[in-house]
Amino acid sequence: MASPMKNAMELTPAVRRKKQKLPEKQLQDRVAAILPESALYTQLLEFESRVDAALARKKVDILKCLKNPPCVQKTLRIYVFNTFSNQGKTAPQKPNAEPPTWTLKIVGRILEDGIDPEQAAAMRPNPMYPKFSSFFKRVTIFLDQRLYPENHMIVWDHARATAHHEGFEVKRMGDKEFTATVCLEMNYSPEKFKLSPALMDVLGIEVETGPRIISAIWHYVKARKLQNPNDPSYFTCDPPLQKLFGEEKMKFTMVSQKISSHLSPPQLVHLKHQIKISGNIPCGEMCYDVLVDIPFPIQRELNMLLANTEKNKEIDACDEAIVAAIRKIHEHRRRRAFFLGFSQSPVEFINALIESQSKDLKMYLGNQVRMLKENAIQSSSINHGWRMLLFAILQGSPLMGPRRLEAHSIILA
Repeated sequence: MASPMKNAMELTPAVRRKKQKLPEKQLQDRVAAILPESALYTQLLEFESRVDAALARKKVDILKCLKNPPCVQKTLRIYVFNTFSNQGKTAPQKPNAEPPTWTLKIVGRILEDGIDPEQAAAMRPNPMYPKFSSFFKRVTIFLDQRLYPENHMIVWDHARATAHHEGFEVKRMGDKEFTATVCLEMNYSPEKFKLSPALMDVLGIEVETGPRIISAIWHYVKARKLQNPNDPSYFTCDPPLQKLFGEEKMKFTMVSQKISSHLSPPQLVHLKHQIKISGNIPCGEMCYDVLVDIPFPIQRELNMLLANTEKNKEIDACDEAIVAAIRKIHEHRRRRAFFLGFSQSPVEFINALIESQSKDLKMYLGNQVRMLKENAIQSSSINHGWRMLLFAILQGSPLMGPRRLEAHSIILA
């Protein structure tokens, strides 16, 4: 005859499978069978899932666009001029008179569709475009060393700048005219290179980024069908490419290494300006045009779109109301099933309910018995360890006679 402990252990299941939880906004099939009108709600859920998937894909595209924003090439018009004050008006008998000074100014504005704006409008910055100093990596201004021997060279470095500015100003004391030289090193992102004359003749471009130069060579090979049909990783060099690379055939993976000697940093932009201390203010009517890459102005609108999609409280409130309504529907469906089963066959319903409760009780008792047995084994092992430890201590102690026997009796008890 099996013991009650064994029967209880046999009733304990090894692993209890968890029921798969349905999404909170989805109706169960049992509810759909009771409410035929719920089919429209199911169609709306499917449509919502398709819209969410489309929005997720567009969000990924927008994030990629914001990470590497597309650029459009525009013309940056640079204005170089100077102003002056107190020239020829300083009286030597007045000790508090201000000394003669001049101020060199360098500003620039982006031209809209290549149209030359008016002078007043050109001096107002457009907030949609980057600031003027962001287009340059380094700006160096050379003054006349004979007039300014100590600080004749002024350098502005993009790496050391804490903020961007809409222009540069250099103010000095002086009452003599001279020629100042301005050197501008463009700040390209990604970095651009100047092509050698041989590579320029092949590709027809003067300054470009490294990936676009390699892509241009690839298109050159494809357009002239120079790729090896037996081994597509190689291509045959025509006379211009042989002059460029010095080989009859070459592997595509070697292109970047071969063209490195044909690339150099872009040339600096050199501007000269005559510092004048007389005549009309401002002095200098010259301007210079430079091509720069401008991110699309739509970038700000894309940021606002992402912010609106992530902070829509109305949609969240509607979702919470829908989830609460679905929970009530499921609760009412369970109550309906309970009372409907009881009304159809009360005796069988009560017997099935009692049998189910009995199985649950046996499972619960089996778990309790197993836990008690594990605790008893663990407690026994712990007590045995303590007894052995105390016994070893007492064996090495100087207890003698009745006191030692008494300690032994305490341990064995």
